[in-house]
Amino acid sequence: MEGSSLQVSLSRVLALAADQHGVVTRAQLLELGLSAKAIDHRVGQRRLHSVHRGVYAVGRPQLTRWGTLIAAVLSCGPGAALSHDSAGEVLGIRRRRGGLIEVTLAPEVMRKRPGVRVHRATLPARERTERHGIPVTGVVRTLVDLATRLDREQLEAAVNEADRLDEIDPERLREALEQLHGRKGAASLRQLLDRRSFALTESQLERRFLAIVRKAGLPLPHTQRRVNGFRVDFWWPRYRLVVETDGLRYHRTPAQQARDRRRDQAHVAAGITPLRFTHAQVAQEPAEVERILNAAVRPAPTARRSAPAAA
Repeated sequence: MEGSSLQVSLSRVLALAADQHGVVTRAQLLELGLSAKAIDHRVGQRRLHSVHRGVYAVGRPQLTRWGTLIAAVLSCGPGAALSHDSAGEVLGIRRRRGGLIEVTLAPEVMRKRPGVRVHRATLPARERTERHGIPVTGVVRTLVDLATRLDREQLEAAVNEADRLDEIDPERLREALEQLHGRKGAASLRQLLDRRSFALTESQLERRFLAIVRKAGLPLPHTQRRVNGFRVDFWWPRYRLVVETDGLRYHRTPAQQARDRRRDQAHVAAGITPLRFTHAQVAQEPAEVERILNAAVRPAPTARRSAPAAA
């Protein structure tokens, strides 16, 4: 009977480990019915591998990236969550970065773990969520935390990625920030989201182009809209002006170039001015791009009528 109970406990351990990317805690093992002696025996037999104090990899010591991240969270105890860049990585709004894994836990919890950077703050339930089974700070809390350390371009990229992934859109983010007056980082996000200075883009190239638009003193265009049957990068209805920014990875094949020509010709036929700037122009010749934009939106001088020839 005892052997049967132990088998049930082990099957539950394996199921839990599968849900937690291959890791379990000592407290969880005890709760599932394993004794302290049984846990220590399995550590000695290398069936459990210590990752952090009180956290074990089950079966083999190698962990996936998600396993490494959840192990760091579990080592910090109940209520802990990945935060800052580590949360951004799991949410998909920041690329993976080297260095310490970042975890936020309650101020009264005093824990230090190797390879983990601990932040102490109160995390209300509304500011916590899960992704891939890993406790993380919610997207609003994560963006506010990131706003304390990222420059404008990096923060704008994170907001754009959150919108692209349907984590949150700028309007809902603005509304959420209204409840966070005084929170460090919230003011920087609100400034970024000001309707006069923020527009959604899909690439760093487009963000650089919008910086040129701002410097030129032009109103911000609509981005990623359908115009004349085509999806365009930038659209100024007032000026009947479409701008496309061609990155290094795209618009290089003859077939793509032919499609671009047909798009531009269709715009011209519809009374729309199409402009196309390359990566090199936007990155290396911003003053020239600014000059061309200003020329495109400036009304053409009215041609002076010739006086009729004298009889």
